[in-house]
Amino acid sequence: MVSNHNKTGLTSAEMGKLWATYVGNTMGKCVLSYYLKHINDRDIKKVLNDAMSLCEGWINNIKPIFKNDNFPLPVGFTKDDVNLDVPRLFHDEFYLHYLQYLGKAGMSIYSVAVPLVTRADIRNLYIKGLNDTSKLLAEVNDILMAKGHLANSPLIPPPKGTDFIDKQNFLYGFVGEKRPLHGLEIAHLYGNINNDVTSKALIIGFSQGAKHEKVRKYLERGKNINHKHIDMLSKKLSEDHLPSPTLLDHLVTTSTMPPFSDKLMVFHKIDMFSMKIREYANGASLNGRKDLGTLYARCLVDVSMYVEDGANIMIDHNWLEKPPEAPDRNHLAKEK
Repeated sequence: MVSNHNKTGLTSAEMGKLWATYVGNTMGKCVLSYYLKHINDRDIKKVLNDAMSLCEGWINNIKPIFKNDNFPLPVGFTKDDVNLDVPRLFHDEFYLHYLQYLGKAGMSIYSVAVPLVTRADIRNLYIKGLNDTSKLLAEVNDILMAKGHLANSPLIPPPKGTDFIDKQNFLYGFVGEKRPLHGLEIAHLYGNINNDVTSKALIIGFSQGAKHEKVRKYLERGKNINHKHIDMLSKKLSEDHLPSPTLLDHLVTTSTMPPFSDKLMVFHKIDMFSMKIREYANGASLNGRKDLGTLYARCLVDVSMYVEDGANIMIDHNWLEKPPEAPDRNHLAKEK
């Protein structure tokens, strides 16, 4: 897709979404290039190559849009942020779980962009990206299922008939008798645990090779938050005798040689925890029990503070690239 130059230029929404998409896919390209250097399973290698093609497609499609609209190309992440020659950090199966996260994160970003961007070439780019990412996620899930690794949400019996809620205790959760979880609550609890399980395994690998002490401690803290949230959310499922996704920690090798820069690792965890904010908020919006709403609120506080502290580390090391922003009118007025 080639950009059709628009005399009015890019809107703020188009600037922001294209900027974030470009930076995110340069990071994804670095991570996937390392995974592709250390892969044995042919089925998993194929889907990794498909994911890499999507990342490169985004980068190559956004570049001419920025050029035609006189928008400076973001630095993002480069070959300096990845070392392909260090030993393997993850086993093959982990790549599938990582791609599951990558697909969900991409769909979340692209689906929000579609109604916000109005230029036809950019809107079509996001529609195509959303469609391609959906196909990738389906491919990943099919391979996970075929290999017996798919963490599917638990089965519950279908209702015996239609019914309506006639008591306020449907919303209770702290005192008295709690009703069982309904399907949407189960789906989001299970999905959020699945995200945390993948995040925890990734952060274990990252922390084994972090160079800066402050970065290592930050990653350790993230691992503890993941573990805490897995326990909290899993408890809600176990109370109704429902299973939770299993940990993926065993899919991390013992290598302590970092394949990625500290800059990339901190940014990646900011990105993953930012996705948790969206996912926890989705879970909170679709639940009906007050105890679950409170639980998600506690989780949101944890991840929000973690994202902010990660941004401060990025700023301290001059790693955080500034996104496009509105002019500071007050500052301009003072310059006269």
